[in-house]
Amino acid sequence: MKRRVVVTGLGVVTSLSQKVDDLFDRLLRGESGVHPLRLFDPTGYKVQFGGDVYDWDPSAYIDKREEKRIDRFSQFAMVAGIDAVNDAGLDFSKEDPYRCGVILGSGIGGLAEIEEQCERLFRKGPDRVSALTIPKLMLNAAGGNLGIRFGLRGPNFSIATACASATNAIGEALEAVQEGEVDVVLTGGSEAAITRMGMSAFANMRALSERSDDPMRASRPFDVDRDGFVLSEGAGILVLEELERAKARGANIYCEVLGYGASCDAGHITQPDEQGLGAAKAMQNALEHGGVNADEIDYINAHGTSTPLGDRAETKAVKNVFGEQARKLSISSTKSQLGHLLGASGGVELVVTVKAIQRGVIPPTINLDSPDPECDLDYTPNQARERRINAAMSNSFGFGGHNASVVVGRLRNGK
Repeated sequence: MKRRVVVTGLGVVTSLSQKVDDLFDRLLRGESGVHPLRLFDPTGYKVQFGGDVYDWDPSAYIDKREEKRIDRFSQFAMVAGIDAVNDAGLDFSKEDPYRCGVILGSGIGGLAEIEEQCERLFRKGPDRVSALTIPKLMLNAAGGNLGIRFGLRGPNFSIATACASATNAIGEALEAVQEGEVDVVLTGGSEAAITRMGMSAFANMRALSERSDDPMRASRPFDVDRDGFVLSEGAGILVLEELERAKARGANIYCEVLGYGASCDAGHITQPDEQGLGAAKAMQNALEHGGVNADEIDYINAHGTSTPLGDRAETKAVKNVFGEQARKLSISSTKSQLGHLLGASGGVELVVTVKAIQRGVIPPTINLDSPDPECDLDYTPNQARERRINAAMSNSFGFGGHNASVVVGRLRNGK
């Protein structure tokens, strides 16, 4: 029999807020974390705005020496992870380190480090490339550093499935605890791809919105005037824990993690399946894995990136899975306010989904002024809405055709 798994800790880093409760309050008020870029001078770039954490200062968590030794995406994971552990009230010095693990996702990893060291190589020669280059840029650095910080000796690995990375990581963490491999896992994702190379590459492939004259209204999922996603950065980390041990130590339990599903479109490297067949399969798998009926889901935090193809495909997928129930669902895309954090998006969005269950409020999809006729479900346009949420789903779909969904809900049977 599978063990039950609960969420006991939450931590975030986003361009809108770096504290979970404050972030959720700002989302409910319809605020946006999208703004003109400040990390570097974007003059001459096709896209000059995004969700950069321009005021980043990890000094309260990481000393200056350590800060220089880890890339920005690892710093985000460290800060969000430390907050999540503190929120969970965990003291790992009292835990069996081999029963505690870290499973994180990132789509790109240390892009800033790659960019900086390439410049050193080309300008100053091979001897000037930093000896820390590889330990900083590698995708598993964030998880490795979190494991070192807390002395966690259980499974520690990282997943790279583009924008589905964090949700795949959370699903793998769920199964690791369910199967008894570990008792506690730090999971989620981190990303820091707002660099000169990152912005140029995404813009040149025409993936990004180009509304530089109105950044806060640029991310408009499901709106007929959407023209691409808004690039953002940050991290979302959750503590997943076996239910009985969480209860035994008196932990605050946010909700239960019920099911996980994944699939691959196996079609185009960047475009989703137009009918949303792969996305639908991931959602269906998550429901089946969790033993949850479609009519038990009250809310979906949609992938909803604000791309013409993606939003239509996700709408079709939801209709495919939920049938008539699709019309009764509350759906929203918090990317309308936060932009797209790529491999970290699933972590941040599951944190938001957990808070929605706890607070009984659906966060809005802002900038949804003229709904696309092909996106005709209830996307909670522009205003938050109170609703009791017994169970919810969070979707993430990534380049490469990767699809992942996680289902969470209130403790079943009140236990």
